[in-house]
Amino acid sequence: MQLHNLKRNSKWKKSAAVGRGGKRGKTSGRGTKGQNARAGRKLRPEIRDVIMRLPKLRGRGTNKFVSRFVKTFEIQVGKINKTFSAGDTVNLETLTKAKLIRNVGATQGVKIIGGGVIDKAINFSGIGVSKSVKGAIEKAGGSVK
Repeated sequence: MQLHNLKRNSKWKKSAAVGRGGKRGKTSGRGTKGQNARAGRKLRPEIRDVIMRLPKLRGRGTNKFVSRFVKTFEIQVGKINKTFSAGDTVNLETLTKAKLIRNVGATQGVKIIGGGVIDKAINFSGIGVSKSVKGAIEKAGGSVK
């Protein structure tokens, strides 16, 4: 066996290409100059700037988990028909005496909604009433102020 007949045990290892012809030469896949091309770059997340521009709900104090919207206390017209007799006046005081609402409900506002039939002439004052119930009250001979 002579020297020119010898063969390698392993194949030739291809050297890493550098420059224009290689896969990761020149800019190494980082585009051109600037902050993004530098080592150890730190970019501020874009969502942070969006968050800073959004309006915040401030000045809510200690009760920030309580709803800002006032919920009205709703009473069905059928309950009022059972509780009150003809000619009675229904307002916040008479509703609390009849135990249909509590004082908490009175501060939130009260509204009479459908759900039942009214057949007595009952007068309402200082209470919110839905359109359909208002028509039924006036048809029965009552009034809404």
